Amino acid sequence: MKKVIILALIALLFMPVFAQNKTLVAFFSATGTTKAAATKLARQHGADSWEIVPAVPYTDADLDWRNPKSRSSVEMNDPEERPTIKQCTNIMPYDTIYVGFPIWWGICPRIINSWIDNNLEQLQSKTLIPFATSGSSGIDEAVAYLRKTYPSLTWQEGLLLNKR
Repeated sequence: MKKVIILALIALLFMPVFAQNKTLVAFFSATGTTKAAATKLARQHGADSWEIVPAVPYTDADLDWRNPKSRSSVEMNDPEERPTIKQCTNIMPYDTIYVGFPIWWGICPRIINSWIDNNLEQLQSKTLIPFATSGSSGIDEAVAYLRKTYPSLTWQEGLLLNKR
């Protein structure tokens, strides 16, 4: 019996370990549209999901893109703006991360920058796949912005999952 246990331990030590590719769907959703798309995407890929939640929730007035003094307008007009996130998740176990957001002003909302900045070191070894929802815009400008802003990260082509 002792010999069997020793052989089993040796086999475990020297057996190649093939890690499964773990996938995370991390997303910000101001109105629920991106959350619905993220939930479907996570289900399709057997992925975990994590909602990027602002420390201060957005109100309808905050999201009024026609008002230049609304919170979303002020944030998007300042490239250095980084809204505070309520809580972060541990992304270390994941190899592939879908990063989801609604398109604001042709790109991702600044809260996505906050999330990336908070996780920048850990994201260096990940494959990132942006996805977005939009009422009228495509995702190409948003992907170009992410690649330019974070050139050390590995970005795949973006997915536009839902037009309202």
